[in-house]
Amino acid sequence: MIAEHVSPVVPPPEMSQPDIRLLEIAQELLARVWVHGRHEVATALRVADGSVFTGVHLEGSCRRSSICAEGVAMGTARSGMEPTASLLIDAVVSVQIKPAGQFRIIAPCGVCRELISDYSPDATVWITGESGIQAVRALDLLPSKTRRVW
Repeated sequence: MIAEHVSPVVPPPEMSQPDIRLLEIAQELLARVWVHGRHEVATALRVADGSVFTGVHLEGSCRRSSICAEGVAMGTARSGMEPTASLLIDAVVSVQIKPAGQFRIIAPCGVCRELISDYSPDATVWITGESGIQAVRALDLLPSKTRRVW
């Protein structure tokens, strides 16, 4: 099902061109695959070498079986790497479609905040906060997080 007539997010002036491209990719993906109640979030992330990976939220009939778009994108990024290589994420953008027919940038859920910060604590994560769209360091999304040594 294609989501038609959905207004795109207007990027903030401080969003870099590579991050604007992530936003565009995430919106294009979600517009193409969106199904209410099944595939409602899309993520685009960029890793250190500039490669971009995407993921789509997969809702399961049992909530525990659902998989977030961020985790899907991270798994896809990791799957093509050498076993000893580190997953170094530069930036993450996740979007959903608001009921009013408009895309919006959303913050990762708590589990995905943990996942992103475990692999790339310094990654830039774009969120919509009280003051609008802003860039936040992944680790700053989890105050007082205990850092795990792998």
